Amino acid sequence: MSILLQIRSNGQITLPASVRRQANLKEGDTLELTIREDGTLFLSPKIAIDRAQAYFWSSRWQEGEKEAQEDIENGRTTRFDNIDDALDFLDEPTE
Repeated sequence: MSILLQIRSNGQITLPASVRRQANLKEGDTLELTIREDGTLFLSPKIAIDRAQAYFWSSRWQEGEKEAQEDIENGRTTRFDNIDDALDFLDEPTE
């Protein structure tokens, strides 16, 4: 699909409604512009993350999430009948 866009005097372009629908873009969405060495432009939709939640999307946190999911899938979990048993387990020395 190829569409011609015109740059207005203040540098703005308008994405036609058909493009916005196809890309599922709404008013207020954020787009990232990437410029390749050959001058080719790419627009990619991006989602802004609240700064208070940014830690969750860090590489370190995501690796921990992946590891935890693998533990769950492989049965490496422990269930407790009450909070005291869980706390006692956490206080036990590790091997």
